[in-house]
Amino acid sequence: MAPLSPRLVVPVDVKKLPREQKVPLHNRWHPDIPPVADVTEGELFRVEMVDWSGGRVRDDNSADDLKFMDFTIAHYLSGPLRIVDSEGVPASPGDLLAVEICNLGPLPGDEWGYTAILERENGGGFLTDHFPSARKAIWYFEGIYACSPQIPGVRFPGLTHPGVVGTAPSLELLNIWNEREKSLSETSLETIKLCEVLHQRPLAHLPTPENCLLGKVQEGTAEWHIIANEAARTIAGRENGGNCDIKNLSRGSRIYLPVFVEGANLSTGDMHFSQGDGEISLCGAIEMSGFLELKCEIIRGGMKEYLTPVGPTPLHVSPIFEIGPVEPRFSEWLVFEGISVDESGKQHFLDASVAYKRAVLNAIEYLSKFGYSKEQVYLLLSCCPCEGRISGIVDSPNAVTTLAIPTAIFDQVCCQESSPSQFSLVFFTVICTVSLLLLLSVKCSSTD
Repeated sequence: MAPLSPRLVVPVDVKKLPREQKVPLHNRWHPDIPPVADVTEGELFRVEMVDWSGGRVRDDNSADDLKFMDFTIAHYLSGPLRIVDSEGVPASPGDLLAVEICNLGPLPGDEWGYTAILERENGGGFLTDHFPSARKAIWYFEGIYACSPQIPGVRFPGLTHPGVVGTAPSLELLNIWNEREKSLSETSLETIKLCEVLHQRPLAHLPTPENCLLGKVQEGTAEWHIIANEAARTIAGRENGGNCDIKNLSRGSRIYLPVFVEGANLSTGDMHFSQGDGEISLCGAIEMSGFLELKCEIIRGGMKEYLTPVGPTPLHVSPIFEIGPVEPRFSEWLVFEGISVDESGKQHFLDASVAYKRAVLNAIEYLSKFGYSKEQVYLLLSCCPCEGRISGIVDSPNAVTTLAIPTAIFDQVCCQESSPSQFSLVFFTVICTVSLLLLLSVKCSSTD
């Protein structure tokens, strides 16, 4: 017997605003946001999602939509979904919810996405001090490949994944989040030593009723006001999963999420066609609308059995992620190193953020020698399948990080009839020359 088609539990219409969707969406975490549907353990089901901005970013050459974006809206999520077993018994606090990604992709008829640099005054990004102005690149999808008229000469396969997937927090856990993030936001910047190079960024994003969307909870009611002033913003990843932005969570992956409320209340959104490790420009993946086809399994008592708390309560746990078998294959990489000495020459102590910033800046400086602007390279490194690593975190005073870029992404043929970039030809020549010199060196060494 052929398998059944997935049941569509959350449809979306990209021509409508988030508040106009048939099944209500939400953009906050709170235990009292009611589920929009029940899903049975083992059932194959489909969830559709608008892009994180809810369609506010346009398919055009202007970055004004990002420059003036109000980030109290992020992210628009589909759900929550109440997960029950075959007997109709819901997942319970203390259980573990295993979520398997069976299939995913862009919504049919909406096969495009975007990567952006955000304005300094609007949240900025990892390199805000170097790139303070909003920029945008539009990407068009050709099957598994993406290319952009704003960054010609580049074409690469996407490793599509959801940026946000998580369960609802309990009220106790929500209070923990709000208390610790409020305390951080009130911290004097002068007292912060770690990652001080990033001080121009907001320290935390606290609850606000502004642009709050709470699914089935009707705006303006007493219940809405209570929840809106407590509900956590979706920008940070936390114990419930949430905005993890792990680029390898694609087909075949399993995500083991702790359950804090009855039914788990699973939500997802922020679909990415592709992303580089770190998503450095903040809006740095190829953001898109999309769908997920999922199956869930309830592991009774799984939190205590499989998750070890790191913190003062049993709620201080983290999800476990099992990466799927489907990934693009790259055999040649160009690797850039960074150490924890910032661009002013100041020494930092084992600061991996400073080191990664240096690795990214080194890559931008190098690649910009081959015909691209530095803004183009910054956008590219945010969304292409590059890999970031902490290579050393113990040798005082320098943390060592690396950023590896697959050379195959530089293609001489690009969509939209863009002309081949000078970079593609020169870079290909450089790689061939270096490879030939290495082969000759090895041959000479073996002869000696």
